[in-house]
Amino acid sequence: MPRTAVIIPTFNEEAYIGALLDQIVRQPEAVIAEIVIADGRSSDATRAIVGEWAGRDARIRLVDNPGRLQASGVNLAVRGLPFAVDRIVRIDAHSRYPEDYVPRLLDALDHNEADSVVVRLDSIGSGIMQRAIAAVSNSRIGTGGSAHRVGGVSGFVDHGHHAVFRRAVFEAAGGYDPSFDANEDAELDVRIRRIGGRIWLAGDIEVGYFPRTTLSALARQYFRYGSGRARTRLKHGEALRLRQLAAPALVVLMVAALILSLVTPWALLIPTAYLAILTAYGSGLAICRRSACLLLAAPALAVMHISWGAGFIHRLLFGRSKTRARYDAAVQ
Repeated sequence: MPRTAVIIPTFNEEAYIGALLDQIVRQPEAVIAEIVIADGRSSDATRAIVGEWAGRDARIRLVDNPGRLQASGVNLAVRGLPFAVDRIVRIDAHSRYPEDYVPRLLDALDHNEADSVVVRLDSIGSGIMQRAIAAVSNSRIGTGGSAHRVGGVSGFVDHGHHAVFRRAVFEAAGGYDPSFDANEDAELDVRIRRIGGRIWLAGDIEVGYFPRTTLSALARQYFRYGSGRARTRLKHGEALRLRQLAAPALVVLMVAALILSLVTPWALLIPTAYLAILTAYGSGLAICRRSACLLLAAPALAVMHISWGAGFIHRLLFGRSKTRARYDAAVQ
């Protein structure tokens, strides 16, 4: 019988890990044979909570992840799995999952004869700013229309939010690049496709994701996202889609307009028009959903666009970062 392992990379997830494990252990061993938490040396109570749960369920064990990054944690966990485990479910602690999440993933994997199944990421929020960020994260203007963000369709795709792999394909592709601190999923998908692997988007399976709660945290996150996308481009040379070029082009246009404004104030019409479009979109969103919180959609969108584009350009200009060196130093 096929055996499945759930791998959860963590770092300071004391607020979420207990409830997540409580949900996962409800599935019988026939569905989930192993539960591995790859912890990046959390400084909060994450490890203690995992230890308590390991005492209740023999399937649970903790793996130390000195590299701290999710990519290195998942790789370490996979290498330590029993030989009989042939399917790997990746679950991130900072998310919400349907009760039948794993069984549905395995059914989609087998029914569609896929090598990997990806799912839709549905951002959800509770606070004022987090609700605004969640709303634009699910929109076409926020994410450029990525299939795994806007949902509604199922089919074979190039990339999506990672959910389950056939272990043989994951290992044949080489696993995650442990030096990537962002975009490690898309980079692995490139290598999976190049060895003939097929990636199925199960558009009817959604993962609830809790986005950042402040604009400053959102800016740091999207700068990393843009930088990671550029690094994947530098590593593999794949052509970029129009939506991936939009944010860097916007940054170049804005910088050019600000410089030209020193010569003619008419150049300021460009950033003014951009902000007006975002404001109109945010206002419309707030009216349609009857939520004043969504008036903050405009600044959230601006931060996402500009930060992603700036990160992309920065990586193209300065090449590979020091992430590899930091990872190597951490694991020595």
